[in-house]
Amino acid sequence: MTLYQWFVFFLFIQIVHFLGTWKLYVAAGRKAWEAGIPVYNAIVLMKIIGRPTWWTLLLFIPIINLIMFPVIWIETLRSFGKKSNLDTFLGIATFGLYIYYVNYTQKLTYVAERNLNSENKAASTLSSLLFAIIVATLVHTYFVQPYTIPTSSLEKSLLIGDFLFVSKINYGARVPMTTIAMPMVHDSIPFAKTKSYLSWPELPYLRMPGIEEINRTDIVVFNWPVDTVHYFFEPKGTPGVIKPVDKKSNYVKRCVGVPGDSLSIKDGLVYIDGKVLQLPERAKPQFSYSVAIDGKTPIDFEYLLKDLDITDQVYFKNNDKRDTLLFRALTAAGAARLKNVPGITDVKQEISTGIEDGIFPNINKWNRDNFGPIYIPKKGTTVALTTETLPFYKRIITDYEMNDDGNKNDLKVTGNEIRLNGAIVKNYTFKQNYYWMMGDNRHNSEDSRYWGYVPENHIVGKPVFIWMSWDTNGKGLNKVRWDRVFTTVSGEGQPQSYFKYFLFFLAAYFLGEFLWKKSRAKKN
Repeated sequence: MTLYQWFVFFLFIQIVHFLGTWKLYVAAGRKAWEAGIPVYNAIVLMKIIGRPTWWTLLLFIPIINLIMFPVIWIETLRSFGKKSNLDTFLGIATFGLYIYYVNYTQKLTYVAERNLNSENKAASTLSSLLFAIIVATLVHTYFVQPYTIPTSSLEKSLLIGDFLFVSKINYGARVPMTTIAMPMVHDSIPFAKTKSYLSWPELPYLRMPGIEEINRTDIVVFNWPVDTVHYFFEPKGTPGVIKPVDKKSNYVKRCVGVPGDSLSIKDGLVYIDGKVLQLPERAKPQFSYSVAIDGKTPIDFEYLLKDLDITDQVYFKNNDKRDTLLFRALTAAGAARLKNVPGITDVKQEISTGIEDGIFPNINKWNRDNFGPIYIPKKGTTVALTTETLPFYKRIITDYEMNDDGNKNDLKVTGNEIRLNGAIVKNYTFKQNYYWMMGDNRHNSEDSRYWGYVPENHIVGKPVFIWMSWDTNGKGLNKVRWDRVFTTVSGEGQPQSYFKYFLFFLAAYFLGEFLWKKSRAKKN
């Protein structure tokens, strides 16, 4: 829906509210017209039901308002004596339309001094639970979201089993586009394998102001641009369900190119505007290496792999000869370490040559280690459109950006003629910024090299903190990577755990509480 369509929808809701409540307003000693003034009517309603004015704000926050609306319906009914279980059920089951019935058919008696506290334990527990859900949803949606690392694409920097806190405020919290969705879950209801949202109505893209821009080398969480669902809700034989932007799968990669950059990859190294991209100390780029062994000198591979912190992705390149190992995720430092091991005769980095299928933009020119140069689109920049340049920007024009009417662009190519929404065009101006995301584990990462640019409206947030790290290969207490618990994701130098400091302050807090209570007990 466009902003204009949302404005019309908002006015329609105000009319629905006015028609269903104006007599209630009058019975509460207010004026009938007060029920018809947008926003002001909600402030007045809070006074009528005896709730704080700031509740009005919660009614206009997407997702939060889905929890608040039933609460307001019930509070409104109770303010006019309708407090039975049947009244509560009808209020929720009819999506508030039961209030119409009360407004026009019942004798309206306003209970101005009603008891706002729940009359039974179950209702009190439910109220507390709803409030907790509202607070948790607010934090999850607009401030901090928990996230788990599922793959090895950022291995060494972020490990499989790392539990992160992803900040929404660093790059600015994105207002949910799917306005009707289950709180604090992503695209599906846990264990049910069914969608957790409705695709309509959908808000236009809107982001709160952030405290920083996305910088090169930042680790970023974003919605995977080309994601479709392949495990629920689609008939057999269909390509999958196209998901709304904010319900596409969450990915985490390192941003290696920002809007306006010219990016290329040469022998695995990323170049920006012709210069090698300098990665931070914590980044540990990895590549595939061929490691030749003489077959005579005994090598303690169990110790060697443990020393290199490698748990898998090591294979014989040729199972018949068994004389060359392929390390699919090895750092330069690890490769140097191997060169000094007796029995290893050669260590060589694997560099892709020739043409590789599936490389963006599918024009059969490049591979994962030798790529580009390409231009990373910047908002407001205009590029020439030709049949040669169109493959780089086609998905942007048809999938990521809309026309001035808020509808998808209609792009057609006939020979050398390019038509956009019916008109012949020779250039295109980008409506948002784009980024280039790659994994540090360069030969084991599905990233922008395969599916292209990441639009600004797909950005979720910035990982800032590892609160837990779980090693499935560990045993007992060693399943927890204690050196990674309570560490920061970014920063200078190597990661440092603050877990011991947390335990110290936690112990000090409980000791202080104990001594304070003991002191009060003596005084009494």
